[in-house]
Amino acid sequence: MKINEIPADPGKRQKTKRRGRGEGSGLGKSAGKGNKGQKARSGGAKGGTFEGGQMPLARRLPKRGFTNPFKRTYEVVNISTLSSSFQPGEIVEPETLYKHRIVRKKSALIKILGDGEIDKSLTVKAHKFSKSAFEKITAKGGSCEEIK
Repeated sequence: MKINEIPADPGKRQKTKRRGRGEGSGLGKSAGKGNKGQKARSGGAKGGTFEGGQMPLARRLPKRGFTNPFKRTYEVVNISTLSSSFQPGEIVEPETLYKHRIVRKKSALIKILGDGEIDKSLTVKAHKFSKSAFEKITAKGGSCEEIK
């Protein structure tokens, strides 16, 4: 059977309501919008935050602080994760971490933390290392390279 030969399920596609097409259609005359008023006009509905002319909540609340546009956020990876996901002698870099679904973004900045134990020698390339992670990786004969 081909995809174009699959019989159509009659209940799957609902017909669109044809509004304003005469009284016999059930949605004629005012097309289900009632009589007159702002909501009956085209483009008349106000946004979800409109408060009837009252000062909106977003404008009533005080604004404090700021967000730093230069803040650098790192995706953290523990060495226990590296130990369980890679073979001895393998090169661990951001692309391979992304491929193994350890980090979410391909372009993420990565910091290796020293939580857990590592039982194999790995070459790890990351943007930052914690002191304990650096010591544990090098103690097992691996190497740490910081990416700039």
